[in-house]
Amino acid sequence: MVEQRTFEIIVSGRVQGVGFRSCARRIAGRLSVTGEVMNLPDGTVRILATTDMIMAEKFVSMLYSCPRAVIRDIRQNDFPFIRFFDFQIRYPDNSTDSR
Repeated sequence: MVEQRTFEIIVSGRVQGVGFRSCARRIAGRLSVTGEVMNLPDGTVRILATTDMIMAEKFVSMLYSCPRAVIRDIRQNDFPFIRFFDFQIRYPDNSTDSR
């Protein structure tokens, strides 16, 4: 079995207010990546993604295809393992929305 890991992915550029979080959720669904995505106050987007290393690389590369987003940089770091059951958009009040 392939080892599942959690990754923190920080995306900078024009990634807020352009549908980037919804696009990330769609890509995660296609790849069976679980986790969450949220806007940060500094204008970046933070993704916590639990998957194997190969799918994590594919997920990150597919983020560049999100329409209207202009990605300047993506940083990916290991993160303590979290078992997510789906992939959700998180909002500043810490609620989730699975629309």
